[in-house]
Amino acid sequence: MSVPVPKRHPDRPRPIPAGVRALATALAIRNPDPQQWQDLGERLTVGDGPMDRLVEWMAATGMEQTRPLFDRALHGGIASVPDAPAPLREFFESVEVLPDWVDLALLRKGQRALRRGGADGMYVARDVSLLGGYQFSGFNKTLLRTGALEKGSNKRFAETMQWAMDVISEGGLEGRGIGYRSTIRVRLIHSFVRRHVAAMPDWRPEEWGLPVNQTDMAATLVGALVAPAVGAMGMGVVLSPSEYNAVAHLTRYVGWLIGVEDAWLPQDFRDSVRVLAHTLSALAAPDESSRQLAAPMIDDPLAWHYDTLTGVRRRLARAQHLSITSAFLGRRAVASLGLPSHGLPWYPLLRLPVNLARSAAALTLPGGIDRADQRGRREHAKLMRTMIGVDGSATIGESAAHVNRVA
Repeated sequence: MSVPVPKRHPDRPRPIPAGVRALATALAIRNPDPQQWQDLGERLTVGDGPMDRLVEWMAATGMEQTRPLFDRALHGGIASVPDAPAPLREFFESVEVLPDWVDLALLRKGQRALRRGGADGMYVARDVSLLGGYQFSGFNKTLLRTGALEKGSNKRFAETMQWAMDVISEGGLEGRGIGYRSTIRVRLIHSFVRRHVAAMPDWRPEEWGLPVNQTDMAATLVGALVAPAVGAMGMGVVLSPSEYNAVAHLTRYVGWLIGVEDAWLPQDFRDSVRVLAHTLSALAAPDESSRQLAAPMIDDPLAWHYDTLTGVRRRLARAQHLSITSAFLGRRAVASLGLPSHGLPWYPLLRLPVNLARSAAALTLPGGIDRADQRGRREHAKLMRTMIGVDGSATIGESAAHVNRVA
């Protein structure tokens, strides 16, 4: 029986950014067929059954009692929780065993490929993926109800970047590494948000579907991990074909950990571009909420932390990040987000020859990959310190802590 499709799902695919469209065309990826389009609409009503059942049990039993058990299992494994309650045991037994399709060598290759994108890769994640994602007005309805405006976009991106750094860290997805722990923690937060926002009296499920649903999660997944690798090509950060497939494999495993259904997990790089193009065509519908969320983000660099020439460097950083957004999203998307449309793509043009030379060195010279990896790690750490100050680390979930308490 067909599932009612929320009204936010459009009648037909919408235009997608020119860069993604060009890559999809080059890879012979077509618009969603009628069944794929129907699935995109229906999955707006589907959450994450395993985690949602666990959170229902945690809430019914009492968070003061169950959250410490969850944290102990997350860090030490379910075996570290004597006589673990069945709901907790069932969930962790399902995520602690690697699927038989996971290739650890390929995961490590994907992590290294994303690390060597350095600061420019993270700029694409911030200025294109996250900022461009504010065109998803249906998803914005959830964000605004979790206090996104009050908590601030700088804090939100810092937490997102911290999660990405954990995921791509060396050994981060092996055993109970930091990337595994951060991803399961994000999955828990998603479920808290889903439960909290869906219960709000002004939530309209017939129009918006379920908060943090499968379609939104699939778009966010490929937007966070695949889109930066794709977009960084435009600034000269070039990976080998095998590295692009490794990034897709990494995305598949992280998506499995975070609760995305198998149908939305990319099988290879081409398939990851398909998921990206199809979800973009279904979700990009900007409205006033897009402008509410995007405008503060453009000004975030004006409060960043620099040791010297603070005022000048802050203004330069604002112009730099606006130039990246303008270059990759295009005038129409920039205008729909309420951002200045006069930005010239000067920063990507300046970085293109530098990154092309670095990519060639990484791919051809002995030890090139390792040197690029080390440089990328340093750039990531420096960017995080610049954004949030001397401490240089963000606490994942801190901006949604109030949701955890009331869910």
